[in-house]
Amino acid sequence: MEKTRSKTNEKKLGFWKWAIASVIFRLILIYFPQNLNLSSRPEVSTPVTSLRRLAEGYWLKQLSMSPYAGSMYHGSPLLLSVLGPLTAIKIEGQPNHLLCSLVSVIADFICALLIRATGRILQTARGLNLKFLGLDTMLEDIEIMPSGDIAALVYLWNPFTIFTCVGFNTSPVENLFVVLSLYGASAGIVPLAAFGWVIASHLSLYPVVLVIPVILLLGYCPDTPPRKLFLQRDLQKTGAEGSTKNHVQHRPLTNKPTEATFFWWRVILFFMWASIWIAYVLILCAISVKEYGGLPEMFKRTYGFILTVKDLSPNIGVLWYFFAEVFDFFRNFFLIVFHVNILFMILPLAIRLNHRPCFLAFVYLAISSMLKSYPSVGDSALYLGLMALFVNELAEMQFSFFLFCGYVGVSLLSPVMHNLWIWRGTGNANFYYATAMVYACFQIILVVESVNAMLNHDRKIRKLCTTTEG
Repeated sequence: MEKTRSKTNEKKLGFWKWAIASVIFRLILIYFPQNLNLSSRPEVSTPVTSLRRLAEGYWLKQLSMSPYAGSMYHGSPLLLSVLGPLTAIKIEGQPNHLLCSLVSVIADFICALLIRATGRILQTARGLNLKFLGLDTMLEDIEIMPSGDIAALVYLWNPFTIFTCVGFNTSPVENLFVVLSLYGASAGIVPLAAFGWVIASHLSLYPVVLVIPVILLLGYCPDTPPRKLFLQRDLQKTGAEGSTKNHVQHRPLTNKPTEATFFWWRVILFFMWASIWIAYVLILCAISVKEYGGLPEMFKRTYGFILTVKDLSPNIGVLWYFFAEVFDFFRNFFLIVFHVNILFMILPLAIRLNHRPCFLAFVYLAISSMLKSYPSVGDSALYLGLMALFVNELAEMQFSFFLFCGYVGVSLLSPVMHNLWIWRGTGNANFYYATAMVYACFQIILVVESVNAMLNHDRKIRKLCTTTEG
């Protein structure tokens, strides 16, 4: 017992050392923003997330003009009210916008802690599920540290996360609310899950698809093996006749009936809280923009800007070049095709991965990152951090080293191709767009292989269950 306690304490201490070191590293980089020049990189800042544009919108608002005048700011008026004053505060002898950078550091750190807490919930659920199925041998795998700690450190030390944090944009805040929603749903805190989902959807629109994983987390439980295995185990233990009378399905973390039982009251409560938060957000937005066209103008300048892809400045996505070349006659058709493409994948994946809602959320975020109008490396940092929560389940994923090299290669080639095109004039837009296409291909391979690895893991558990029954 003493040895296990000492090992646990060492793991905890190791996590906090690396976590604090990542914060210190960010604070050091904040003091050299001009040398890094990340805020102007199209891979880091987008027209929707750039804090430079937010500062411009706040300056217009201070002049009694609409923050949406021109084509600079396209974010939330609430975010403008919170972060706008910080962009105007300048401390003598300190870098510009130091306070906004500190907000990004704090948001990243809190986000990592929430990922860690979510990972612990998933790990506890995994242990209880495997014990219930009689697969204790699968719990004997030696881990350097818990999967939640690994995922949190992956998120904190991912270069994409660091670039986003130092790159003077709002992506860390958006990622924080996404993770807050998943943590609230995993822990069964319905108001928190609804609040995180509403704010995340309000800030960047695309997290609205996470409503399905959140509902599955609240209705069932954290990620588990296929639910049929629990029913079979119950029938085997209690008998078919006794199970119909005394069947209590296993739910990790609580004493309530689980897997076959869907807790509709939690889902109804979630939508009630979501309605309250939506009304609250809309009221605050209406008050903030009542002198500048009201809510219709806000919707047009924010969500309309995202859905119509009006800004065709280069980024790491695949839409800017396509819509720069497409004929205007076909523009609306292809806008519908690209946006509906995300929706087409929601239902099939939800049916196949309904027993893995947290993993389903990772898949949704990765797909959204590929097909969204204005993607950045901050989107990839989030789904890669969530992917690390399933380090045990995805241990046998294929092409892992190939994907790692691909992400590194694209990260190095993208600024080079951009420099050759924009500054040196020795290349053209095809150079930079080629890296964006390759990046999208690597993301597709990552999603396909991770889903395949998870399904193979479930098949492995199913085979082991049949072996133990025999």
